[in-house]
This record gives sequence, structure tokens and C-alpha cells, in this order.
Amino acid sequence: SQVIVHDVNELTEKLFPVVEAMQKHFSAGSGTYYSDSIFFLSVAMHRIMPKEITQVIQVDLDLKYKTNIRDLFDEFDNFPEGAVIGIAREMQPVYRHTFWQYRRENPQTKVGEPPPDGLPGFNSGVLLLNLEGMRQSKLYNQLLEPSMVQNLTEKYHFKGHLGDQDFFTMVGMEHPELFHVLDCTWNRQLCTWWKDHGYSDVFDQYFQCEGEVKIYHGNCNTPIPED
Repeated sequence: SQVIVHDVNELTEKLFPVVEAMQKHFSAGSGTYYSDSIFFLSVAMHRIMPKEITQVIQVDLDLKYKTNIRDLFDEFDNFPEGAVIGIAREMQPVYRHTFWQYRRENPQTKVGEPPPDGLPGFNSGVLLLNLEGMRQSKLYNQLLEPSMVQNLTEKYHFKGHLGDQDFFTMVGMEHPELFHVLDCTWNRQLCTWWKDHGYSDVFDQYFQCEGEVKIYHGNCNTPIPED
């Protein structure tokens, strides 16, 4: 097996022009910090990786694997036509919160609603990037254009701070067909921050996850259960 190490500065240099316009909408700081571009790596991975790399799995560091990660590659075979990214749902009502204004103006919307019928948004801790599909998808590449990002953030009154996760979530509200939704067991998030911050009444509708966990995600520094 071959290991290739990438220079962060080099990647950031290639990323910045592609994602600069996104940063003011989806970064923690209000400005556009050059170094923050790396939080948008997945969004533009298809423009940075050599053409011969057709699929990438990108994962956070705060994960614990209960199964062979190789099994996750099989999920690429389950992508419906037109889908370019595999991603699990966000398991807290964070986007119920973020989209509050859009939800108030559109009381019948599924935006921010819990599963199985709602659109709770995505969590980018485990990502399947079909780079070949991302390169070929006219729609996906249009959505990276600054004017498109601007239009969508205005439509949804969106202001986030979670980088690529916010971009994928917002795009998923508009174009769910670009995404293959991974089962929650592939990214079993453990953070319960929003339970104690105003959403205890609906929290469990977002947080529940049936089935044997394949990957635990100890987000917001949550301890991962011992075996």
C-alpha cells in the first residue's frame, strides 16, 4: 500500500481561490482567513487531487472504528445516479437552529426537520467523495460559483461556522439528489450540546440511531464508549 503525504500549505494555496467566497458564509470568524480554507478541502477535493484518484474517503480524527473501513468503500456502489457525495445526517438540531428565519417564513418546510422525513442537514465527520462524479457534475461545479453560493445563502438566510459541513447542508436543502445519505451507524455522533441549549423537547428525534454502530464520532470532545 502506498502512502502519499500532502503539504497543507500547498493544498491551501490551491483551495483558496475556489473556496474564498464561501468562507464569509461558513467560517467561525467573520473575515476570510487564508488558513481557514483547509476546512473546505472536501468541497473542492476534485479540483486538487490528481485525475487518476477517482474516490476518496475523508474522515475526522475524533472517530472510533468498530468495523473495517474497507466496508465503507462499498457504499460508493450504492450512490444513485447523479449523487457525488456520501454523507450522514447531522444528529443534533443544529440546523433547525441555523435555519430559524427560513423556517419561520416557510412553516411547511422540511428544512431543519428531523428524520426520517425532514432535512436535518449533514455531518461531515465521515465523507465519501466520488471525485470523478464531482468533476463531471455540471450542477455541483455551478454550485461552487460565488454567485450561486450568495444566492443560496440569501434564500435560506444562512450564516454558519462549520466549514464544508455548512456548505453541504445548504446545498442539500436545494439539491438533495447530489448526496447519498449514509446510514447513521457509519457516523454515530455522540455530542449532545444542543440538548441543553433550548432543544431538549425535540432532541431525541434527531439523536436516535438504530442498528449496530460501525463508526463512533466523539464530536464536541464527547468521550467514546470503551469496548
